[in-house]
Amino acid sequence: MRTISGLAFDNTYARLADAFHQRVQPTPVPSPYLVSFSPDAAQLLDLDPAIAQTQEFVEAFAGNRPLPGSDPVAMKYAGHQFGSYVPQLGDGRAILLGEVRNEAGEKWDLHLKGAGKTAFSRFGDGRAVLRSSIREYLACEAMHALGIPTTRALCVIGTDLEIYREGVETGALVLRMAPSHVRFGSFEVFAHREQFDRVEQLADYTIEQCYPHLKKREGKYVAFLREVTERTARLAAHWQSVGFAHGVLNTDNMSILGITLDYGPYGFMEDFDPGFICNHSDEGGRYAFDQQPKIAYWNLTALAQSLLSLMSVDDAKAALNVFPDVFNGHMHRLMTAKLGLTSVVDEDMTLWTSLLDLLAEAKVDYTIFFRQLGNFVVGERNEHLRGLFATAAKFDEWAKRYGERLQGENSNDAHRKTRMDRLNPKFILRNYLAQIAIHKADLKDYSEVDRLRSVLRLPFDEQPEMEHYARPAPEWGKKLVVSCSS
Repeated sequence: MRTISGLAFDNTYARLADAFHQRVQPTPVPSPYLVSFSPDAAQLLDLDPAIAQTQEFVEAFAGNRPLPGSDPVAMKYAGHQFGSYVPQLGDGRAILLGEVRNEAGEKWDLHLKGAGKTAFSRFGDGRAVLRSSIREYLACEAMHALGIPTTRALCVIGTDLEIYREGVETGALVLRMAPSHVRFGSFEVFAHREQFDRVEQLADYTIEQCYPHLKKREGKYVAFLREVTERTARLAAHWQSVGFAHGVLNTDNMSILGITLDYGPYGFMEDFDPGFICNHSDEGGRYAFDQQPKIAYWNLTALAQSLLSLMSVDDAKAALNVFPDVFNGHMHRLMTAKLGLTSVVDEDMTLWTSLLDLLAEAKVDYTIFFRQLGNFVVGERNEHLRGLFATAAKFDEWAKRYGERLQGENSNDAHRKTRMDRLNPKFILRNYLAQIAIHKADLKDYSEVDRLRSVLRLPFDEQPEMEHYARPAPEWGKKLVVSCSS
């Protein structure tokens, strides 16, 4: 296992021209300390978990001590924010420390968020607060455990540095990891400036680093756009299947790898509501839950426009046109599996879409319902499910169709439950759970952050001693507000 000094750093992105980034060192913080550490993420770096308890680790990931071999940069990009183009954004409070390859040869960017001012900070202070750092840290690890492509998070480092947002808050840094942090907006910034040679350089770099199987392919740029489109479509389907709302699907928050990137005002839906808006700042509902697939496609068109110097309009359209079929097909497979069905037929789409209508009408907790659906017994009244609906007769009608479909597959109740429990989580990162952990952390008690991470790393297990983490939010927890400052 490696120590901090044993991390073999490289930074291929830093070797791109200066136009792509700013070389900058993190700004040190006073009195750093460990808030929480993910051994699962550490394994990806072959990092010895014991090292997290050392001051060397804390100083390194507080940005106070340069990491041997690292070449930190702040990445330049632009983006469409709430539909309006912003010509330059960039890493205003995050710094790419460098890249580490593990023993399996996998490359991981180490990206330190809250590391201080950069050339892209505009009027910001370049810092992050404890509450947002904890939320991102927990979300990264929780989403991974659910099987959803995402950045990972190694640790949260706290500091006595006071940060002003709505009021004075505790400062923190979160170390997040991904094979790449290139975004849709990374291409937009150069395309809108008509620096088409930079667009090509970035496309070649991204293909080399992230899509090497396309390097020698004829029409590699079109193939690249198509694969990004496919990955993004599957990601959007994953989000919808677990009731996850991203909250800020700007093009600068969309990963070129099709992974979930930049957790700000996100939320796991509780009472099912297709129009669920998790971001208080999103007054128009642009990024509401049911709008996510459409917005993902809209963002892909912005990416495609940025690549038109490398392909024809017709080729770009053809690459984008795979989105509906990929999204719909993947969504159908995911939802069919959530119902415990082993075969996929077109007619099943009405089965699960009509169920979602019922859940919305009765405002049934999405996660709890699907977990309880695993206990469905063909031919019985299934009172444990009927009781979730104000009008049980409507559920009975649906349950009759569902039971007939299961009988058509000769479905075994016990075997089906086993399959469904592996797909329908018992534990999700409910906002109120994160808030409890944040409240305790504000009082210098970080045990709940660790405990919650531990629960969420096994979302499909029963964990009877942690039963209370599976409960729906209390009334106060349903009224929590998160915004772009979260």
